[in-house]
Amino acid sequence: MAMSRRKRARAFRGAQYALLVIVILVLAFVADWGEIQRAFFNADAASKQFPGIISTALVNTIVYTALGFAFGLAVGLVLALMKLSSVGPYRWIATVYIEFFRGVPALLVFITLGFGAPLAFGLKFDIYSTVMLSLGLVGSAYIAETIRAGIQAVPPGQREAARSLGMSQGRAMISIVIPQAFRIILPPLTNELILLTKDSSLIYLLGLARDEYELTKFGREGLNATGSLTPILLAGLCYLIITIPLGYLSRYLERRTGRKGARGLEVVEA
Repeated sequence: MAMSRRKRARAFRGAQYALLVIVILVLAFVADWGEIQRAFFNADAASKQFPGIISTALVNTIVYTALGFAFGLAVGLVLALMKLSSVGPYRWIATVYIEFFRGVPALLVFITLGFGAPLAFGLKFDIYSTVMLSLGLVGSAYIAETIRAGIQAVPPGQREAARSLGMSQGRAMISIVIPQAFRIILPPLTNELILLTKDSSLIYLLGLARDEYELTKFGREGLNATGSLTPILLAGLCYLIITIPLGYLSRYLERRTGRKGARGLEVVEA
């Protein structure tokens, strides 16, 4: 007797679960758990990473990311407005900037500011300026396109309603359009913040003092000192401490700004 489509789908799912259980059991039996424990869960190696991995590496990673994101957000907003400008040269400048910094690797920007600028022009940036400029220049190119898309996604009726209330074009953009655009683009902005958090690890290539270590550099030094991957695993967990709450924060802000945006829309339409 032929099986119904629902029964076939149920049987197929059951076979997949059974296969997954078999694979897990096979791996559990053939794995060298002692070697895995020594490589990834070495208690002695882990204890040597504290408190520095939190008080120094994690804090520095957050500071570096915040500096780069703040600079990138400010530059990205200006670039987005230039890209939407009716003045041709503004659009051309913004387009060239965005295409350039979206096309070059972030590592190349770090090397240029960390090594190239001092050699070519005698400009010496401290570590905070280097990471802020490097992350900000690259991040602003992506943030600009995100903001531009958000502004264009705001219904044209919002601008018309604001103008009918006597607002100038600039005030309508600042008071009505941009706040609604940011409500729309909160999730992609959070993704960009997460990418900048990971890109901040590139700063370790330029050479850091111990009190300037970020998570990747700290984990690498721990690996060299202990011969265990436990410091790298701890560094990865610290990155998750940053990125997972960002996802929850993004959803919270999206819900909150959504309610405020709805109330503001009712006021404008009234």
